[in-house]
Amino acid sequence: MSNTLKVYSAYQQELIAELPLLDDSAIDKALTTARTLADDKHNQLPAWERHSILKRAAELMLEHRNTLAQQAAREGGKPWADTMVEVNRAIEGVKLAAEAINSLTGSPVPMGHTPASAHRLAHTSREPIGVVVAISAFNHPLNLIVHQVATAVAAGCPVIVKPAGTTPLSCIAFRDILIDAGLPTDWCQVALCKAPVAESLATDPRVNFLSFIGSGRVGWSLRSKIAPGTRCALEHGGVAPAIIEPDADLKKVVPSLTKGGFYHAGQVCVSVQRVYIQQTILYQLAELLKEAAEQLIVGDPLEHETQVGPLITPNEVQRVHQWVEEAIEEGASLLCGGEILSETTYAPTILLSPNKNSKVSTQEVFGPVLCLYGYENLDHAIQDANGLNVAFQSSIFTQDIDTAMQAASQLDATAVMINDHTAFRVDWMPFGGRKTSGLGLGGIEQTVHDMTQEKMILINYSTE
Repeated sequence: MSNTLKVYSAYQQELIAELPLLDDSAIDKALTTARTLADDKHNQLPAWERHSILKRAAELMLEHRNTLAQQAAREGGKPWADTMVEVNRAIEGVKLAAEAINSLTGSPVPMGHTPASAHRLAHTSREPIGVVVAISAFNHPLNLIVHQVATAVAAGCPVIVKPAGTTPLSCIAFRDILIDAGLPTDWCQVALCKAPVAESLATDPRVNFLSFIGSGRVGWSLRSKIAPGTRCALEHGGVAPAIIEPDADLKKVVPSLTKGGFYHAGQVCVSVQRVYIQQTILYQLAELLKEAAEQLIVGDPLEHETQVGPLITPNEVQRVHQWVEEAIEEGASLLCGGEILSETTYAPTILLSPNKNSKVSTQEVFGPVLCLYGYENLDHAIQDANGLNVAFQSSIFTQDIDTAMQAASQLDATAVMINDHTAFRVDWMPFGGRKTSGLGLGGIEQTVHDMTQEKMILINYSTE
C-alpha cells in the first residue's frame, strides 16, 4: 500500500504534488500533542493573541490571493471567477472568526433571590472545548477549511485537520499562513491519511469536538463511533428543491437557477437539483433554461471565461453519466447535455419529468444536472419537495407575498430562499441540514460558539 498521497489537477489530471501519508503512530503522536496543549491551562492562547493571529492571517491571505486562487482552482476545479469569490469569502471568514472572539462572553447568574443563595455572586464564561478534529470536503478547498480551522483558533482549541485527499494543498497553504501569522506550529496540525486512519483520528477519546463535512454515510457512521463525551457537527448534502410559481419573474428565475444548478458543476451540497414548475409555465421555462445551459462555457477552470469546470475525478464523470442514462431509461426527457465532454467534464444537463424514484430525483447528483417537474397545485409541490429524508436549503420564486410565506412556513428546510436559488450563502448566516443532511448549524460565529463550553464561577462572600 502506498504511503504517499498523489494530488492531481482536477481538469487535466496532471500530477501536481505527492505528499506523505500519516499512519496510526503519527496520528497518535498528533493527538498526544494536541491533548497536551489543551490540558496545559497555564499556556493557553489568550483572546488578544488569537485575535491578532487571525487578523494577520487575513492580511497575508489578501497579499497571496491570486496564488491561493490558482492553487484552489487547479486542485479543485472550480472556475477562476468562482474561485476568486471563494478566496475573498475565506478572507472575510477569517476576519469574522477574529470578530467572533468578542462574542465569547458570559453573563451574570442571579443570586440572593432565596435565603440559600444569599451573599453570593455568580457569572458564566466560555472556555475552549479542547481538541478539535476537522474532516473536510473537496468542493470549497479553502473556505471550508477556514470554517473549520479558523473557528477552532478563534475558540482557543488545538486543531487537527484532515482535508479531502483530492484537495489538500489549499489546507496546507492556510495552515502555513496561520503559522506565519504567529500561531504556534502545534496548534494546527494537518493530517493526510487514508480512511481507516482518519476514522481512528475522529473516534479517539482524546478528541473533544469533531467537525465533519462530507457524505452522510460517512458522517453518521463516524457519529455512531465517536467516543463518549465528544461533541460533533455534521454537514452533509441535500437534493435541493426550488418551486416556481406562474407569477414568478422568469428574467430573474432563469439566471438564478442556472447559477444555482451549475455553479461548480453542481458539486455543492445545496445545489439546485429538483425544480418544481407550475404546469402552465413548465415548457416555457424549460426552454429558457435549456437555452441558458447550452450557452455555458465548459472547460479549464484556470481560463477566466470558463463557467463550468470539471468534476473532481474521472470516476465522478462516469457516475453522473450513468445516473442520467438511467433516468432517461426510466422515462425522463433529455432537454440538453447528457454527454461526457472529456475525461473530467460533463455537459450541463437538464432532464424533464424524471421518474420520482430515479436516482436523480432521490439522491444528491453532485454534478451538473437539473431535474424539472410539473405541478398543478402548490401544496403538492411542497409535499414532493419535502418527500425525501434529506432537508437543507430550498427556495420558491413568486411575486405574491402570501404564497411565499405559505411555502416558507411549510417547506422542510433550515433555510428557505424567496426569489433566490438554494445555493445562496454568506458566511455569517446559520447553515446546516435537517434529517439526514446534518447535525448542528454552521456559520462562523455559531461554530466558534460550539467549539467552546460554558463555565459558571460562584463566589460566596461574607458581609461581616
